[in-house]
Amino acid sequence: MKFLCLICADKVMEQMSATDAEKHFEDYVEFTANIRRSGHYVGCNRLLPPEQATTVRVRDGKISTTDGPWVETKEQLGGYFVIEARDLNEAIRIAAKIPGAWHGCVEVRPIADDAPTRRILAAGGAEAA
Repeated sequence: MKFLCLICADKVMEQMSATDAEKHFEDYVEFTANIRRSGHYVGCNRLLPPEQATTVRVRDGKISTTDGPWVETKEQLGGYFVIEARDLNEAIRIAAKIPGAWHGCVEVRPIADDAPTRRILAAGGAEAA
């Protein structure tokens, strides 16, 4: 079963001191190597700071955009891992090792793998999960 691990923190690497960012990056290098070896790794990436984001909304057929995600929380989405795990308990154990969990939080969410979703993805030209 696949899970999306959304990493949230008060600061992303661009907002850290050079020393802290380098240490944080090294922690991720080690974690990513370990998760690849264990066979749980599917994919990952980090996100650039929120000020580089654009939020898109469509209302009554009209597209509107705003800079950044303006939310009432200090934490910001900084990256993600897609992992393969037997169940939620195993996914939680893996997510607890993500360095971002030590400074912020990691939301673990199952990725849909039901027949209607696979059919829609296949019809759109994407590979079915």
